[in-house]
Amino acid sequence: MFRRLAAEAFGTFWLVFGGCGSAVLAAAFPQLGIGFVGVALAFGLTVLTMAYAVGHISGGHFNPAVTVGLFAGGRFPGQEVVQYIMAQVIGGILAAGVLYLIASGKAGFDASASGFASNGYGDHSPGGYSLQAAIVAEFVLTAFFVFIIHGATDKRAPAGFAPIAIGLALTLIHLISIPVTNTSVNPARSTGVALFQGGWALGQLWVFWVVPLVGGAAGGAVYRFLLEERPAAIAASRPATT
Repeated sequence: MFRRLAAEAFGTFWLVFGGCGSAVLAAAFPQLGIGFVGVALAFGLTVLTMAYAVGHISGGHFNPAVTVGLFAGGRFPGQEVVQYIMAQVIGGILAAGVLYLIASGKAGFDASASGFASNGYGDHSPGGYSLQAAIVAEFVLTAFFVFIIHGATDKRAPAGFAPIAIGLALTLIHLISIPVTNTSVNPARSTGVALFQGGWALGQLWVFWVVPLVGGAAGGAVYRFLLEERPAAIAASRPATT
C-alpha cells in the first residue's frame, strides 16, 4: 500500500507541476507563449507519461474524482478511497509549493494577483462564465473523463493503449473548458494551487471538489450499469458445450 500511495502522490505531483506549471510559467511567455493549446497538451502529457510510469503500481488515478469514479464503477475498493485521495492531495500541494518557489523567482510575481493557475467562476473565470456554467462544465467533463477511463481500461479494450486515450481525453477536456473554469476535473489539482493563491480561489474551491466528485461517480456508475460486461452476459455469449 505504501508503494501504491507513493505512486499516486508522485503521479499527482507531476500532473499539477506539469500542467499548472505550463500555465504559470509558459502560457503567456512574451512572444513565445504556449497558450491554451499548449497548457491543454501539457496536462494530457502529464497523465499519459505517469500512467505508463506508475500506472502498473497504483492504477494511475492521480485525481480524487477518478478514484471515486472507479469506486462507483466497481473497479476500486471503498476502504482505500480516502487513503488514495489523501496521497493525491499531498502530491498536488507539494507540486504547487515547488511551482511557487520557481515562479516567485521572477521579479514582481504575485500569486494572489496572477491567480496562480487556480480554478474559478464568475469574475475569476478566464472567460467570465457563471457558477451555473462552471458546474455544468465540470460535471459533464469529469463524468466523461471517468467514463473514458473505464472504457479504455475495460478487459475488452486493446491492451496497452489506455494511457494514450486517457491523456488525449484530458487534453480535449482542457481545450474545451480552460476559458470556463481554467479546467479542474481534479480536486487535488485545484487544492494545491488554491492554497498558494490564498484568496478567492479558496472561497470557490468547494465547487471544484463537489462537482468533479459527483461527476466522476456518475461517469463510473453509467459505465458500470450500462456498458460493463456482466458475468451472466458473458456466460450467455459463450457457445453451448456438451
